[in-house]
Amino acid sequence: MADEANRTAFLELQGRMIETTSKFKQVQNQIRIKEGEKKRAFLTLEELRQVPDDTNTYKSIGRTFVLEPKSVLMSEQEQKLKDSETAISSLQTSKEYLEKHKSEVEFNLRELLQQDPALARQIMSMSVM
Repeated sequence: MADEANRTAFLELQGRMIETTSKFKQVQNQIRIKEGEKKRAFLTLEELRQVPDDTNTYKSIGRTFVLEPKSVLMSEQEQKLKDSETAISSLQTSKEYLEKHKSEVEFNLRELLQQDPALARQIMSMSVM
């Protein structure tokens, strides 16, 4: 009876580990994307600052370019930069939470396998395909 309970607990912990790892990778990918957006907005702002105020500037919308004042383009890029920074900080918080959760699940798995050596041997004897 205890062996079946340990096996069920192991499967539950394994499922949580897979789910947490998947979410962690998604958050890392989102952070990478947002950092790219932030860098692009920063570089665009730097280039716009070097352009004289009376220069015609164009905004890309799909495959079309629309004439926009430099001030509008600057404010849009500044907003993108701020939004990216906010999103990155939020994602960093999520990443830290997921790291803690993953560590807890790993600890629980180790503890379960130490308590039931027969289960550990059975898992180690399984072949992974």
